[in-house]
Amino acid sequence: MLQLTKPIAFIDLEATGMNLSTDRIVEIAIIKLLPDGSRQKKRKLINPQMPIPKLVIDIHGITDEMVKDAPTFKQVGNEIKQYLEGCDLAGYNSNRFDIPMLVEEFLRAGLEIDMTKRKLVDVQHIFYTMEPRTLGAAYKFFCEKELINAHSAEADVEATIDVFLAQLKKYQHLGNTLESVLNVVGEEKIVDYARRFGFDDKGNEVFNFGKFKGRCVGDVLKAEPQYYDWMMKGDFPLHTKQKLTEILNRTLLKNN
Repeated sequence: MLQLTKPIAFIDLEATGMNLSTDRIVEIAIIKLLPDGSRQKKRKLINPQMPIPKLVIDIHGITDEMVKDAPTFKQVGNEIKQYLEGCDLAGYNSNRFDIPMLVEEFLRAGLEIDMTKRKLVDVQHIFYTMEPRTLGAAYKFFCEKELINAHSAEADVEATIDVFLAQLKKYQHLGNTLESVLNVVGEEKIVDYARRFGFDDKGNEVFNFGKFKGRCVGDVLKAEPQYYDWMMKGDFPLHTKQKLTEILNRTLLKNN
């Protein structure tokens, strides 16, 4: 049985698309597993204040009509932030989509959420490390059930929890704490959630794209400060820009 020292919140988002900079959340479902084994749920439809593309509606079934009277993220952001207070975070592909998208929405709403002391458990990463599959296949493989209502946020997050708990039972060497799981599958070191930056083998932040790919971010900003201005004006996620500014300030401080 999973042993927790603090709650872990499993999150699933549906959105207008996959672009962290331009797309918006339309539904959020959160289920908290508490140390005593109980669960708490929160689900909300969100008005994205933009049309939902038909191609995306065909996937998750959420229409403009369904969200037209729903609150905006800015209106419910503080409630969601408080609900996640003191929680580690988890989900399926959550480190690459749900958490980055959620952080972007918090930043757009003018809310800071501290991720530095939270464990981030991506059930997809565990699954792909052990048995590369989709969520539906994972649910069938680990739980011997068919995933009904896939792409419904609550159904997906319920299935994700079931898969995670079944993984702990099947792979006993994972242990039964978040720390033991991450010790086995590895804990990804993240600079920015959009992965525009990464780390080199010395632990320095480097660019993951463009003409400076592989080069130290601090060195580039020092040599070509106009590149900072270009990125800050460009179509990059707010979290990427936030990290870029942190690196710039740290570089300037070091030089002084």
